[in-house]
Amino acid sequence: MTQARKKAEETMEFTDMVIEVLDARVPAASHNPMIDEMRLFRQRPQLKILNKADLADPAVTQAWLNYFNAQPNTRAVALSCKKPGDAKKIPALCRKITPHRGTHLKPLRMMIMGIPNVGKSTLMNALLNRRIAKVGDEPAVTKSQQRFDIDDTMSITDTPGMMWPKIAYESDGYMLAASHAIGRNAVIDEDVATFLADNLLKSYPALLNARYKLDAMKLDVTKMDGVDLLEAIAKRRSYKRHDGLWDMEKTAVAFLTDYRSGAIGRVSLESPSSRAEMIAQAQPEPAETPESSADTDSAADSSK
Repeated sequence: MTQARKKAEETMEFTDMVIEVLDARVPAASHNPMIDEMRLFRQRPQLKILNKADLADPAVTQAWLNYFNAQPNTRAVALSCKKPGDAKKIPALCRKITPHRGTHLKPLRMMIMGIPNVGKSTLMNALLNRRIAKVGDEPAVTKSQQRFDIDDTMSITDTPGMMWPKIAYESDGYMLAASHAIGRNAVIDEDVATFLADNLLKSYPALLNARYKLDAMKLDVTKMDGVDLLEAIAKRRSYKRHDGLWDMEKTAVAFLTDYRSGAIGRVSLESPSSRAEMIAQAQPEPAETPESSADTDSAADSSK
């Protein structure tokens, strides 16, 4: 990651704009803050692509587009890179963002960035209309930078998926793991599935009920937690181990697969408002300063 960042910083100097690919289901959690650091240092505008929009809640996605489009030097668009027609919209959007570039004399130089497994390789293949990037459902498929010409007036540099040193919020780690941006060797599937189940039970109980037929099992989805849901799925699908106990590991993997494939329905794990609420709750209490401590002591003395 250190080498990838160093190379990205070098390339950024000779880039006119940044295209950041995000997962539409977790736009803030899938944003690498190091990209902003590099981009703002070079004062480069950006296009944020909320990819996998076909898997995300459209109302929540629109809220994110409004949020991002209100930021300076930023344009945001939601699409699915698996649809070639969606990818073809990107060059025109980039020209609007950098109207001073995009000619034979001054070609538009773009740089595509993002964390692992958000769909950069799929986007590159669709954008160039040929298979130039390896696509896989595992993080870190792209290993090194590659530069390609879209036409005589535009070029794009593909970069490896890049994570940052420390994820600030625990819930971000769980959302990234659920969305497969973090490899399975770094997480416990049952923990991630329980987090995901708790999240979806709060926001999309009707979709869960429809997918897993919970009412047919005479279960009240409004009174369940994540563990309850996973156990219900195990019973529904008869996932048992050889010792007769429910196979919760197999259930967790199946549940995560349903989420990742869109089998549960179009869901989003965070919205601008839920994000703001999470950050507010995660903020540590302000440390007591000597002055405030003295004021408290004075007030206590005066009340005696």
